Amino acid sequence: MAFIFLSLFSYSCNNSKTDSPPADLKVDATVAANKSGNVSFIASATNATSYEFDFGDGSTHAVTETGAATYKYFGSGTYNVVVTASNSTGTTISKSISVTLDVELSLVWSDEFNTDGLPDPAKWGYDLGAGGWGNAEAEYYTNRKENASISNGTLKITALKENYSGSAYTSARILTRDKYAFTFGKVEAKAKLPSGVGTWPAIWMLGNNIGTIGWPACGEIDIMEHLGREQNKIYGTLHYAGHSGGNAVGSTRMISNASTEFHIYSLEWTPNVIKISVDNQVYHNVFNSSELPFNRDFFIIMNLAMGGNFAGPIDPAFTSATLEIDYIRVYR
Repeated sequence: MAFIFLSLFSYSCNNSKTDSPPADLKVDATVAANKSGNVSFIASATNATSYEFDFGDGSTHAVTETGAATYKYFGSGTYNVVVTASNSTGTTISKSISVTLDVELSLVWSDEFNTDGLPDPAKWGYDLGAGGWGNAEAEYYTNRKENASISNGTLKITALKENYSGSAYTSARILTRDKYAFTFGKVEAKAKLPSGVGTWPAIWMLGNNIGTIGWPACGEIDIMEHLGREQNKIYGTLHYAGHSGGNAVGSTRMISNASTEFHIYSLEWTPNVIKISVDNQVYHNVFNSSELPFNRDFFIIMNLAMGGNFAGPIDPAFTSATLEIDYIRVYR
């Protein structure tokens, strides 16, 4: 995973506070040869006492007094970096340079769902039972093959209309808790979503410390949510203390054929930014910081809920629907 680091070097530009405006701004960039995404910048200008860097990826700025900074880019591409030099006169001077780099990420965990049967018990456990799960959901989550099974190269999480232990619907909610958790990375899932009013599929993450501090203090990252009553509208959302439930921080994106074609839902998560995408189009971008609970281990959850406070009433004609996942991968 590409982490973002900002560092100030003990580099002197021989600038001092002055009443003259900054001038003669020069910017150099050195791209690491190991395809790590690291780039070192050095800026210098006459009469400058501060340098602001816009790294060109839409997520992070940095201000230094020395004119030196490092940044780690998440993805390959060409970035337009703008550096602005200033001093106490209030006058600024700016210069832009293009930085082109090829970044290689390493696959650190995945499930390709190529072995028929139940989900791999070394990777996935189950949340079991009913009770609404805090959202007034209508299903009973089971560990039966009828509700979660792998066949023909995909995982199928299926909601059924059936009487089961006092509930009118069954489904499955699988998770990596106590099996795999991580801090920072790229998560990518290729999935085809269910249709039907009342369905509520989700691919999401919870802070690994939920057992000690509870929700929403642990933090929640919703990589993909979809409501059957709002066909093709994809939700990406962050929940945390002060911003949870209806007050969460999120965005949406309309796509085509969410329930008839596979789409790629992804998360880019670093110490400085959280980006949620569908088909490589970022539609939710949040600055991360030490004040937020998104700087520690999280685990992965995939489920198909029925009804509840968010999904709303269930179509009386509903009989079954399936969330189909081709793969889920974590890169760092």
